[in-house]
Amino acid sequence: MRIAIVGAGMSGLATAFYLKRARPDLELVIFESEAQAGGKLHTENVQGFLFEAGANGFLTNKPDCLQLVQDSGADHLLLPSADDARKRYIFDDRMHRMPDSPPLLLKSSLLTWPQKLRLAGEIFVPARRDGHDESLREFGDRRLGAAFTRIFLDAMSAGVYGSTPDRISVQAAFPLVVALEREHGGLFRGMFARRRRQAGPGGVLTSTVGGIGSLVEFLRHRIAAQWRFDEPVQNIVRQGHGFRIETRCGATDVDRVVVCATSYAAADMLRGLDAELSAQLAAFEYSPIAVVGFGYRALTEPLDGFGVLTTSAARAQVLGVLWDSSIFHDRAPAGGKILRAMIGGQRSPELVRQDDAGLIRTALDGIAQTMGIRQAPDVSYVKRWDRGIPSYAPGHVRRVDALFQRADRTPGLYLNCNAYRGIAMNDCARSGRVLAERITGELPQ
Repeated sequence: MRIAIVGAGMSGLATAFYLKRARPDLELVIFESEAQAGGKLHTENVQGFLFEAGANGFLTNKPDCLQLVQDSGADHLLLPSADDARKRYIFDDRMHRMPDSPPLLLKSSLLTWPQKLRLAGEIFVPARRDGHDESLREFGDRRLGAAFTRIFLDAMSAGVYGSTPDRISVQAAFPLVVALEREHGGLFRGMFARRRRQAGPGGVLTSTVGGIGSLVEFLRHRIAAQWRFDEPVQNIVRQGHGFRIETRCGATDVDRVVVCATSYAAADMLRGLDAELSAQLAAFEYSPIAVVGFGYRALTEPLDGFGVLTTSAARAQVLGVLWDSSIFHDRAPAGGKILRAMIGGQRSPELVRQDDAGLIRTALDGIAQTMGIRQAPDVSYVKRWDRGIPSYAPGHVRRVDALFQRADRTPGLYLNCNAYRGIAMNDCARSGRVLAERITGELPQ
């Protein structure tokens, strides 16, 4: 049995690993358009400074990435974040410590006392259980108040999705939050109930020694397959009861195909197989993001925390700045520090279209505005993602359900990437494992 996996990001790697683990007899052919695996998970070493092109780790409050690490034997690579990373900041009119406990919230100047009382009044807001897919802004305004939405949810939207609260489906992007309202009548009621049932702390941000790219490389070498790097798939068509994968290097016949490429790339390669499915895939939107990293060999600022996110009202040049060397201490040479700025998103997509020099200037201006740092960096790193983060817009759940119903009309074809049911590494690891279980269950013994 020969199975093609198209795309070797985390979704593709997890799918391939669990397929091969369950059925060592399977012949896997893995197509990847880039010269290396990982997709947006890539670590670049610039003069000893380790810059992440995308995510820098995963949270342990979900088991999926930890399970993948343990199942693959990569436990020795695990690197928990430093205690300093528990502190986070918001830049609105100035830098504020993000309150992560009720006492800190009471002391915070981010909200006025009337706004804090409105937030506390969430417990009296009637639950909505009609299944309507609200935007995060609608949900936040209704349950927590407009001020909380404008500050906290706005900053979080930028940091996680590169988006804004009005462009995000709360049902798709934050299903656990919706579940708290549906099951317990409100967020505070739900959090209190879950805290009583669940002992122990929340998740810890975790990465791997040498950057998240080291996990990608470890998985790549643990998966026995025919690896076809730098070979983008141009077309997927029916061939008998299976499929023919066409690339610039020729054609490959397989029995099953798992498309783990981005939704827009999948749309192109499936156009000849199913035009309607292709159109559905092409309709998913992405937020443009530029990552600009700076390495400093002698920066005096302490960088005591995870980083800072900005609000739309701040009109900052950056969505946020991550203090990577404070989060994971192996990211910079001894005595050095790393800052990594995020630019663009749905707030300012035009900024991503700048050349590298323009992006560096924008990042330096944003760091000066938010953190007051004007020291010139010793090294720089730029990575531009014209379509970086999937946008889970209102109606996303309905669109995804319709997409998979359409895909199921073609037996042997499977779709899997972070544009559908979760953008984080844990989501990709889970979807890969679950899909591998489904496929092996459908294969003849």
